[in-house]
Amino acid sequence: MTKIVTCIDGSAITPAVTDAAVWASKKLNKPILFLHALEKEQQHGADDYTGAIGLGARSALLEEMTKLDEQRAKVALQLGRELLDAAVQHAQNSGVVEVESMQRHGEVVDSITDLKAKTRLIVIGRNGKEHDNSFDALGSNIETLLRKACHPVLLIPNAFNPPSSFMIAYDGRETADKALQRVIEGGLLRGLHCHLVSVKNNEKDLHDKFISAKQRLQDEGFQVTAAYIEGNIFESLMTYKTSQNIELIVMGAFAHSKLRQFFVGSNTMKMLERSHIPMIVLR
Repeated sequence: MTKIVTCIDGSAITPAVTDAAVWASKKLNKPILFLHALEKEQQHGADDYTGAIGLGARSALLEEMTKLDEQRAKVALQLGRELLDAAVQHAQNSGVVEVESMQRHGEVVDSITDLKAKTRLIVIGRNGKEHDNSFDALGSNIETLLRKACHPVLLIPNAFNPPSSFMIAYDGRETADKALQRVIEGGLLRGLHCHLVSVKNNEKDLHDKFISAKQRLQDEGFQVTAAYIEGNIFESLMTYKTSQNIELIVMGAFAHSKLRQFFVGSNTMKMLERSHIPMIVLR
């Protein structure tokens, strides 16, 4: 059975990520797998002083640094286990029956990639320990993950409440239709009010395709508010999001239209930094 792979690191955002995983698990009827990756940190020890101290002293310092590194690794391992135990307990107390945990050594993106055969959805915080006090700073792994992941990624800000609405930007291209179909078939967004938004572009017959997309969603039981707007893509979508109190944004990844280049690429990080709500990125 595939699972909700949920990455936690002990940062201030961890409770929100855990709550999002619980919500997704209940919506999809899938178990949660909490993942904690122990990434190797750059150490600055006795090697920094090569040539400045005698060989004997340097050897002694290197030995001491090795002991400190070993102790630090043991502490990190134990803290990670306690973090996973707390997350599992919270999920179980919230009504999730099937919950697992896993601790891995190495880069978090590599750990996620290794689990792709077991993955239904990836849940991760939009910033991590290194940016606990800065919402506008994205976690260093986010862009890499979005480029490598073959499953939907749910990105969580510093708080999470179950959404009642979502916005999906539609540009009329084949990739947009595929993303729309994934929304319809996925199950996660069932019962949420859908805002289908198109920003006028050069795509042939965009308005007709937009109307057809709205009908597809309605035929599948979605409550739909459709908006066909003009203007700068970024500003138009941000204005719409704010005016309609959108609680979740859904976007596709890595196609070649202007709209989708806006979403994933140099402007994707800007969108993530400026939107203080959860996002789902579809591949």
